[in-house]
Amino acid sequence: MAKKRVIIACGNGVATSTVVASKVKDYCAANGVSIEVTQCRMIELHDKADDYDLVVTTGKFSDPDIKTPCIMAISLLTGVNEEPTLQKIVAALQD
Repeated sequence: MAKKRVIIACGNGVATSTVVASKVKDYCAANGVSIEVTQCRMIELHDKADDYDLVVTTGKFSDPDIKTPCIMAISLLTGVNEEPTLQKIVAALQD
């Protein structure tokens, strides 16, 4: 399977997206999904998201112009219900 491209966005594109990116990379690798991760600020998604297979955000995000599937992954920061979120991310990348 070809490497999937995932963009992970948070407020400033650094701290929280780094935590989420690490968890997503590890979980995907453990489940046989090869991914390439890019991090950015949420305000950059409007221009970048359509170049990726999946958008993962650390907060609420909505942009009707973006056609790429988007998953909110605040649970990967809080630690509450992490597993269902990670499963959802892997399922979205296996389609």
